[in-house]
Amino acid sequence: MSTDAAHRPPISLYGLQARYANATFTAASKGNMLETVENELAGVKLAAANSPAFKSFLENPLISRDKKEKRVKEMFEGKVSIVTLNLMMVLAGNARLADAPKISDTYSQLMKAKRGEVEATIISADPLTKAQQTAVEAAMKVQVGKDKKVILSTEVDPSILGGLQVQIGDQFLDLSVGNKIDAISRTAT
Repeated sequence: MSTDAAHRPPISLYGLQARYANATFTAASKGNMLETVENELAGVKLAAANSPAFKSFLENPLISRDKKEKRVKEMFEGKVSIVTLNLMMVLAGNARLADAPKISDTYSQLMKAKRGEVEATIISADPLTKAQQTAVEAAMKVQVGKDKKVILSTEVDPSILGGLQVQIGDQFLDLSVGNKIDAISRTAT
């Protein structure tokens, strides 16, 4: 049983896509191919985004499950790991191939958690200088913990007027001038 615990996903995610992603993570962990499966699933997602024919195949409910399973086996066998092939076969058999891109995203979340990566987005009214970006990143590192790696992305939104809006995971902090003006106008009325 202790070996099973070593292969469990690092975070608890729920929902249909999470069920498939969690099972795939466990199987990939046992086969020591977590990164390989992550790259393969990202490839499936990319193919679905870039190929209208492949996307149509994934989403078309008129193609029978048997035909989809056969076609998936033809497309993927020998080209991807057994874990990815098994996932795609199960999705075809359960009429869930259309969920493959979302399952890929969910699996990617599990992998980021395993690597200790935390995604953060900074929205500012003007582009941040390198010094400002470094200062914000250092402040975030204190917030998320030293053992985590902050993956920072920045966006520019002139409508916030000044200050920053910070999103770390599912937490959102609005330190913008626009928000302060809205708060003052709400209390004044």
